[in-house]
Amino acid sequence: MEPGAWGNRTTVTEFILLGLTENIRLQPILFAVFLLAYVVTVGGNISILAAIFVEPKLHTPMYYFLGNLSLLDIGCITVTVPPMLVCLLAHKCRVPYAGCISQLFFFHLLAGVDCHLLTAMAYDRYLAICQPLTYSTRMSREVQGALVGICCTISFINALTHTVAVSVLDFCGPNVVNHFYCDLPPLFQLSCSSIHLNGQLLFVGATFMGVVPMILISVSYAHVAAAVLRIRSAEGRKKAFSTCGSHLTVVCIFYGTGFFSYMRLGSVSASDKDKGIGILNTILSPMLNPVIYSLRNPDVQGALKRVLTGKRPPA
Repeated sequence: MEPGAWGNRTTVTEFILLGLTENIRLQPILFAVFLLAYVVTVGGNISILAAIFVEPKLHTPMYYFLGNLSLLDIGCITVTVPPMLVCLLAHKCRVPYAGCISQLFFFHLLAGVDCHLLTAMAYDRYLAICQPLTYSTRMSREVQGALVGICCTISFINALTHTVAVSVLDFCGPNVVNHFYCDLPPLFQLSCSSIHLNGQLLFVGATFMGVVPMILISVSYAHVAAAVLRIRSAEGRKKAFSTCGSHLTVVCIFYGTGFFSYMRLGSVSASDKDKGIGILNTILSPMLNPVIYSLRNPDVQGALKRVLTGKRPPA
C-alpha cells in the first residue's frame, strides 16, 4: 500500500489472492491437476476448431457458432488458469491492482459473450427445426456475423460497466481476496466505500446476461419440442432431438453454475464454496464442451479422426 489522494487513508496497489489452498503440500498436486486440465481444454477446443475447418459437412451455422464457442472457452480458461498456476508455483499470489481489474474485465467479457452465444445457438436450432424452408435465408452468413457481433457488443458494455464501477470503489484496508481469480463478489467484500450501486448493477447485469437469455432459450426449445413431437416417425424425432441434446447439456452446466455464483443477492461475501463454483465455471465447463459436442456426433468424430490421422475429407 502507498499514500493516496484520500487524506490519511491509503489505497490498495495490489491484491493478495489466497488461491485454492494455503497448504504448501497440496499446491504441487493442484498445479499438476490444473495444468493437465488446461492442456486438455485448450487441446480439445483447438481440435474442435480444426475439425470444423477441415470437414465440409461442418460448414454450417450451428458449427460456426460452435467454433466461436470453442474460441471463447479457450479465452475464458486462459484468463484465469495460467495466473493461478503461477501463483501455485510461487506459493503466494500478489496481483497488481491494474492486473486484477483487467482480469475482471476480460473474464466478464468472454463469459458474457458465451451467455448470448448459447442463446444464438438455441435460435439457430429453432429456425432449423421449426422453420426449415426459410432457414438458409434467415440464418445467412450476414445474419450469423450480426448475431456474434451483437453478442460481443452486449457483453462488452456489461463488462465495461462492472469494471468502471469497481475501479471507482475505495480499497483502503484489507487486500486479501479469498479466491483464485479477481471477481466481483470477493472484491466487493474488500471495499471500504458503499457498494450499493455495484450490487444494483450486478442485479441488472445478471438479469440481462443470465435471465433474459435463459428465457429466450426456453422459448426457443419450447417451440422445438412442440415441432419435434409432431414428427410421426420415432427415428425422425430422435434425429431432431439429438441435434439439440448437446447444446442443452452445455446450457444447463453453464447457467447452473453461473446463477449460483451471481444471483445470490443476499450476500456478496466470498467463501470456499465460491471457489468450487469458480472451478466449475472457469475450468470444468470449457473442458467438457468439446467432449459433449463430439460424443454423440458422428460428423465431428469423423472430422476429428481425419485431423489426427492427416487424411483428407472425402470429395
